[in-house]
Amino acid sequence: MNDSRLLFDPRWRRNWRLLLLCLLAAVSWFAFVPSTPHDALPQLDKGRHLLAFASLALVASLGWPPAPRTTTLITLGLMAYGLFIELMQTQLPTRTGSVADWLADGIGIALGLLLHLALRRRG
Repeated sequence: MNDSRLLFDPRWRRNWRLLLLCLLAAVSWFAFVPSTPHDALPQLDKGRHLLAFASLALVASLGWPPAPRTTTLITLGLMAYGLFIELMQTQLPTRTGSVADWLADGIGIALGLLLHLALRRRG
């Protein structure tokens, strides 16, 4: 079995789900920890959103059997999670919520799902 086929082995789904929980915890921590006024690279903020949500979408899609309904649920769930983060950040003194950040989350989700599809086709 080649390496890309191992990604989709049903025996690994539980591990992908555990990794998803860890990633959700890490993203939440970074989203809610007080921001520093001297962020070294503030222009990379949208890139961090893209990377975080692409990772979440890829790992989530590996955690369940592929199906259109699964993809829809992953997309809706992660978009709701991103919206929750942005709404909560409006209530934090050192954070600000942003529609642009939420859109970056959505683009990241799409990229993660497209990567999953490309890997599946390759395998």
